[in-house]
Amino acid sequence: MPRLFTGLEIPAEVCQTLSNLRGGLPGARWIDPENYHVTLRFIGDIDGVSANEIASMLFRVDRKPFEVKVQGLQSFGGRKPRAVVATIAPSKPLMELQAELERLMQRIGLDPEGRKFIPHVTLARLHDATDRDVADYLSLRGYFPSKAFTAERFVLFSSRASTGGGPYVVEDAYELCE
Repeated sequence: MPRLFTGLEIPAEVCQTLSNLRGGLPGARWIDPENYHVTLRFIGDIDGVSANEIASMLFRVDRKPFEVKVQGLQSFGGRKPRAVVATIAPSKPLMELQAELERLMQRIGLDPEGRKFIPHVTLARLHDATDRDVADYLSLRGYFPSKAFTAERFVLFSSRASTGGGPYVVEDAYELCE
């Protein structure tokens, strides 16, 4: 049973910039740069028939390419930080694409996503990192020149059940056309 999600791939040059931010944070398990992505909609563990239905339904998405801007670092989890992420500017085309994918997943019977969509790239998952360590890390590494790229497609990823962080496989790609 595949575990699926839709997302945006991160170009190699942006991955390189983000990978240079690795290190210097106790309790961090750093994500391999080849697994960096922006999750648009987590789907979960799906049987093969449903996976095929989802894959074919995603071809209906008709959107134009758009700019994606990586603009800094933050942590998720507040006083109990659980991840360090690169933030993505929530542009109108990005938010509209995500909302359309959410509607499509609900249309085929999936429950609504329980969390508000906050576009980001997970760089590290945190285990036993103190909020002070995270604050120190962010004060040293959190500000870097924005990086932008054009999203020309979104993809359907699969992953094996694990603690997170990959490896991820592109099952199908959906072009964003002019």
